Amino acid sequence: MPHSIRSRVKGGTFFFTVVTQQRRHLLLRAPVLKALRESFAEIQSRDPFTLNAWVILPDHLHCIWTLREDDGEFGRKWGRIKAGVTRRVLEATPNIPDRAISRNKRGEGPVWQRRLWEHRIRNERDLQTHLDYIHYNPVKHGLADAAREWRFSSFHTYVERGFYGQDWGGVAMPEISAGE
Repeated sequence: MPHSIRSRVKGGTFFFTVVTQQRRHLLLRAPVLKALRESFAEIQSRDPFTLNAWVILPDHLHCIWTLREDDGEFGRKWGRIKAGVTRRVLEATPNIPDRAISRNKRGEGPVWQRRLWEHRIRNERDLQTHLDYIHYNPVKHGLADAAREWRFSSFHTYVERGFYGQDWGGVAMPEISAGE
């Protein structure tokens, strides 16, 4: 089986997609949201990076990070975040499906798929495309009629900063692709 080649650009900006095991709808549950917040905060305090944008949907999340100028490693950070979320969720939610199965044959745990999708942001246009993709994603998946209706995203912060208008993403948008 071929191994993926990870980009290791120091100070790079990256778009990520992380998916739950078997696309289970876990991420919007209160204990999981709390575990996500705590795990991100823990890793950022020990190994800082900038979380530029994010959206959480029932079975996956997207985000954009910028690494420090002396840091090109995001794989370990994601590994620690996913492990922290899994540990916290299993402690807080004893009845999560497959709780008794710590790992399947492919090394995947009960919360996350083993791998993630990453894309290095190449320029401002690429960044804009991925910001739009993140913030429009709840509408694309039929979870909201407009980006402003979805509270599990950084969209509202971008509206406050004047990056988007309040009504952005509330009308038919052209297809936005993030290369997934």
